[in-house]
Amino acid sequence: MKILITGANGQLGRELQRQYGKRDDELILTDVKDLDITDVIAVNKFVNENKPDVIINCAAHTQVDKCEEQIELATKINTVGPKNLAAAAFNIGAEIVQVSTDYVFDGEGNKELTEFDATNPQSVYGATKLEGEKLVKALNPKHYIVRTAWLYGDGGNFIKTMLKLSKDRDELKVVNDQIGTPTSTVDLANVIIKLVDEKNYGLFHCTCKGVCSWYDFAVEIFKIKNINIKVNPCTSDEFPTAAKRPKYSVLRNYMLELTTGDITRDWKESLREYLAELEI
Repeated sequence: MKILITGANGQLGRELQRQYGKRDDELILTDVKDLDITDVIAVNKFVNENKPDVIINCAAHTQVDKCEEQIELATKINTVGPKNLAAAAFNIGAEIVQVSTDYVFDGEGNKELTEFDATNPQSVYGATKLEGEKLVKALNPKHYIVRTAWLYGDGGNFIKTMLKLSKDRDELKVVNDQIGTPTSTVDLANVIIKLVDEKNYGLFHCTCKGVCSWYDFAVEIFKIKNINIKVNPCTSDEFPTAAKRPKYSVLRNYMLELTTGDITRDWKESLREYLAELEI
């Protein structure tokens, strides 16, 4: 297969490169300097010239708080970009993978969220990502929309921030009233590749298994690394942000369970593997 990966320098893009690199697939790797996905003419030209079998869109405006100020930019990257890629893929008979987010939900409940639960984004980021989902679905029937959450991999992330802070502090405050599931790019890339291999089109949730707060996540990181630091739980109100975060956004990989099978691991297992390989 010939696979175009946009946002190839991001955490998920790098992991997809690593996993696909073990196979015979041909990869076309782009980032914003190579292809502006918000430019419909550039996208159509690039896709028509390269003719990929699959486009995996990892490009996004993921700076959640900045999205509240940069509404037009967030809309262009998170909504118009996926629209352009989905339509260009459709024109050549190609498939499209759109990576989405738990922020499409309001996070006000206390139950696991499936693909059949109603969306209600509370931030510009969540709203623009949801509109991107809708346009991909409308414009290309050969779509895979994959929602994930609390993602970490090869790049800047919560784990690296915690480890960096622990080097010059004796204690930290971490919120314990936002609940979700840390997800390794290894697990997410595994699932995306499996979906594409099996032509299992549709909307899917994909996070690691289990539930925790950001506080629990931090405690587990330091426990695995044998770092002696005091972690104090606190509320989200103590760390006000421009964008509202979902308080409970535990995604259940329900469609994976019902179709191809859920191959993700428990979040603690994936975290242990990541930390064992991390050089920091």
